[in-house]
This record gives sequence, structure tokens and C-alpha cells, in this order.
Amino acid sequence: MRLGIFGGSFDPVHLGHLALATCCQRQATLDQVWFTPAAVQPLKQDGPRATHEDRVAMLQLALARQSQWQLCQLELERGGVSFTVDTLRTISAQCPMAELYLLMGADTLRWLPSWKSPEAVCQLATPLVVHRDGEQAPDFSILTPWVTPQRAREIEQQQIEMPAMQISSSQIRLQVAQGGSLEELVPAEVGQYIDARGLYRLGS
Repeated sequence: MRLGIFGGSFDPVHLGHLALATCCQRQATLDQVWFTPAAVQPLKQDGPRATHEDRVAMLQLALARQSQWQLCQLELERGGVSFTVDTLRTISAQCPMAELYLLMGADTLRWLPSWKSPEAVCQLATPLVVHRDGEQAPDFSILTPWVTPQRAREIEQQQIEMPAMQISSSQIRLQVAQGGSLEELVPAEVGQYIDARGLYRLGS
């Protein structure tokens, strides 16, 4: 099984996340994509704005119509700071026959040197690096300290192409705080959930 692991805060999950997963699944012929919300991201230790329960509920709504996408709560269950290498080790042990792929944007690739055990991350899973149209091409030389030249070429050859989408979770939170519309930013069900729960409003 070719299994894609897609980590992040998902605070909230939005259409850009879903488009990235779709592009990776199609172009890399992934059998499944596991959306894996972080408890606390190492580089964002002020934590997510929404609770774990709300982020899980929004992901469940967003993934409900795609049977090949699943919610993985390993990092939430483990708690504390969520390190990708720990998650990949757990999934590899639980699914020894799966070939793991790690979904990431070019911006995430730039931060790889600051991750915990980047060499082990690259051994446990193949980075699927997404190049968004109109943005700077990914710099695969970042991988040089941790993979062989042949492995780096293989990862570069699997680069994922994606249309430009200017959507971010921080933009959505600001939009809600300012009373703006979430149309074309999040799935309709997620927008309705945010509204019903009063998430991301000023003072909430």
C-alpha cells in the first residue's frame, strides 16, 4: 500500500489542504492519505487556536466524502510536541507493508533542517514535495546532508505540481474575526461548523 501522511495543525482544515492531498494522491498514485493533526507543532508552540476536539470534528466533516482519506489521531493521542519522526516510526511499525510518503509544501521542505532527526524522516518516508504554480521551485539541495545523491534525484523526480491557491489557516482565522465570508476557503460543512461553534471570533 502506498500511504501518504499529511501532518499539520489544520486550524482549520481548508480547501488548500484538500487540493494538496488530491494532487499528491493522483500524481503519486497513493492508495490512502492520512490527515494527521498535530497536538503542538514544534515550530508553533503557542498551540492551535481551536481545541483538539474541534479540529478533529472539522477534519471529519472535510474527509467524509473521500473514502481514501482517513483521520489519524496518533499525535493528538500522544500529546505534547508532535515530532514527525515519532509519528512515522509508529505508523511504520503498525503498517510494516506500507510504503510511506510524507506530504509537504516547498515551504515545509525549507524548514526540514530544523526538524527532529531529518535523516530518519527521509529514511522512513519519501518526501512528496509540492510545487505550487507561480511560487519558487523547491530547493532539493536541502536534502543533501541526509540522503544519497541518487535518493535526492528520486525525490525531486516525484515533485508534485499544484495550481496556485492563496489560502491559509491564519487567513481564515482573520477572516472570521473580521466577520468575512468563508465561501471558497473551506468546505461548506466546515464553514457551518465554525459558525455554529463560534470559532475564531474575537474574544473566543
